[in-house]
Amino acid sequence: MSPADLTRIAELVEAEVNYRLDAAVPEPTRRALGITTGRIGGGTTVSVRNDPTGGIFNKSLGLGVTESITDKVISEVLDFHRAHGSPMAHIQIAPELLPSDWAETRAVHGLEPGGELVRFAAEVDDVKPAGTDLRVGLVGAQETDEWAARLWEFFGVPDQHLIEVFAAVARTDGFQAFAAWDGDHMIGVANLFLHGKSAHLNSGATRESHRRRGVQSALIAARAEYAAAAGCRWLVSEVGKPEVEGTNPSLNNMARAGFTRLYDRRSWIWRPASTRVTTSRS
Repeated sequence: MSPADLTRIAELVEAEVNYRLDAAVPEPTRRALGITTGRIGGGTTVSVRNDPTGGIFNKSLGLGVTESITDKVISEVLDFHRAHGSPMAHIQIAPELLPSDWAETRAVHGLEPGGELVRFAAEVDDVKPAGTDLRVGLVGAQETDEWAARLWEFFGVPDQHLIEVFAAVARTDGFQAFAAWDGDHMIGVANLFLHGKSAHLNSGATRESHRRRGVQSALIAARAEYAAAAGCRWLVSEVGKPEVEGTNPSLNNMARAGFTRLYDRRSWIWRPASTRVTTSRS
């Protein structure tokens, strides 16, 4: 498969995760967080007005895959965030899909460069087996609340609304939660989203006391096996790009598991304070 085809797969499945994740939220939690989802420019856009993380859930993904990125598309995306009170917004576009006039477009709209994510992909049959001395497996319906609580505990954001969001996601068709246990204690979590022939690995976290015991490698392998059984061919994921190569354990885990590094994708950040009154050029 060509690099362009892999980019298309990676961007579209993550965009669908972005949309489906927030669409699964119970209405009381949706109102409390101020969540609104939309489809703009062939991608998906999510606004979380009261984002407990300060804004990382306010983002647009999948732009440039099925529709060209124009000034008009970016204007529509930012109008969506203004209308719904986003505290900030992340616009994430694969580098090969950026238009030739991107420097001008982002300057007009006050988009500042943010951090980068490393995108990975692998065929399910190429993912290497991995084990740990801890038990790894599927999270049952009766365990989803604990799974969501542990996820945000391990990420250091024990927010009740986020716990409700991810507990709902774990019970939604297309998603499957995984965990690792030390005896009866859940010490590692991860999630999988199935979308046709592709699947997205996300939400991997381990309790600090149990790191460096192969937990995430085992969870990657378990999700690959599950995805293969479900008829998926491709797995995609992304991790934060460290300032110093080799210092992000998640990135190292992906490489060891047999994933191929596709590209590094920058986040372009919009904040209300930097908004400018402009007219569309297209």
